[in-house]
Amino acid sequence: MNLFISDAWAQAGAGGPAAGGGLGFFVPLILLFVFFYFIAIRPQQKRAKEHRQMIESLAKGDEVVTNGGTMGRITKVADSYFAVEVAKGVEIKVQRHAIQAMLPKGGDKEK
Repeated sequence: MNLFISDAWAQAGAGGPAAGGGLGFFVPLILLFVFFYFIAIRPQQKRAKEHRQMIESLAKGDEVVTNGGTMGRITKVADSYFAVEVAKGVEIKVQRHAIQAMLPKGGDKEK
């Protein structure tokens, strides 16, 4: 009727065909989730598992680097922390989760 606004038409009733397809709407969302799982979630879980295994395997005498960049040798192992010797006669206590990496033997010696 109006020149600038088109007339609205009703969609088919309950007995008619589906307007957008129920499953067709979810396929792109599912594909997006699968993409993010393999690109972001799975690698992060793998790194977390490797870090957890490394923390559990640490023992007295291992050389480590903390998240803050402090390097030293583990002198004492407790339930929730490590005592790390950073210089001769100087020990600091470091929480278990604050250990970033384990160095190879002799890794904290400057050449």
